[in-house]
Amino acid sequence: MLNDKTILITGGTGSFGKCFTKYVLANYNPKKIIIYSRDEFKQFIMQNEMKEYADKLRFFIGDVRDKERLERAFEGVDYVIHAAALKQVPACEYNPNEAIKTNIHGAMNIIEAALNKGVKKVVALSTDKAVNPVNLYGGTKLVSDKLFIAANSYSGTKDVNFSIVRYGNVAGSRGSVIPFFNNIIKNGGTELPITDYRMTRFWISLTEGVELVIKALKEARGGETFISKIPSFKITDLAEAMLPGCKMPEVGIREGEKLHEIMVTVEDSMTTYEYDKHFIVYPQMVWNDKQREPIPGGKKVEQGFSYSSGNNTEWLSVEEIRELLKGIDLEK
Repeated sequence: MLNDKTILITGGTGSFGKCFTKYVLANYNPKKIIIYSRDEFKQFIMQNEMKEYADKLRFFIGDVRDKERLERAFEGVDYVIHAAALKQVPACEYNPNEAIKTNIHGAMNIIEAALNKGVKKVVALSTDKAVNPVNLYGGTKLVSDKLFIAANSYSGTKDVNFSIVRYGNVAGSRGSVIPFFNNIIKNGGTELPITDYRMTRFWISLTEGVELVIKALKEARGGETFISKIPSFKITDLAEAMLPGCKMPEVGIREGEKLHEIMVTVEDSMTTYEYDKHFIVYPQMVWNDKQREPIPGGKKVEQGFSYSSGNNTEWLSVEEIRELLKGIDLEK
């Protein structure tokens, strides 16, 4: 499906963009992959890391806030993966106007550019923080999600659709607790602070996130939100796996933090279908005939269903967490 296609990734020098690029180049034969981001140094590093693919890669310096630059970058592009965002919760709280410009206005610019330039599919990355948001970052991503879903109503006769992929913190990513704990351990610490002993999270790897985006590119008809079925773990079990027998002082939940990662709300259950390895939340409104029937292979969940890291049916043990940690590069 991605063979001989031109793909553009906003925020393409981030962890997801690098993993997605390597995955696609290893498993498909794309015509071109365009890395669109505003940090020329990160682009320089990525170019050097992937020299063997120089004939397939193009690097565009640009900001999602700049609609004219987006339209130039979108020329001849088949698929767009929107990964660019301001994501740090405290930074968004302190700089709300900047978060709105990137996460909301940027989403609007991508939609307009995709419609104007004949892009076939757009997949936007969401976050658990967009579900019942309690901080500004989550609020901006909720609006962004709604914009991409509603964008399908503007497609008219154009052969284009917009969909969402939602997951929480990726295991071992800069925003996750794993590198934080690892840094304490490296510096000889014997205690790992826990914000709340009840706290849980989902475990998803970067590769699993990439595979969910590929699934959305293949299957989306417009307006769907794709969510992986993945295991949960307790933060206290993670601490035990990383530093056996350590003390775990409870330090209190941080501003804008949730006890559990929520992916599907009770309110979403009316339009949610369960598949073998994922859920799809369908839009409450439909705008074309392609959207009227759900993607085959799913079963509608019961009304009142919800999916969070706290009510999951699949849990990782301390030993399983320890084994999964072996696959994470904690020195990067």
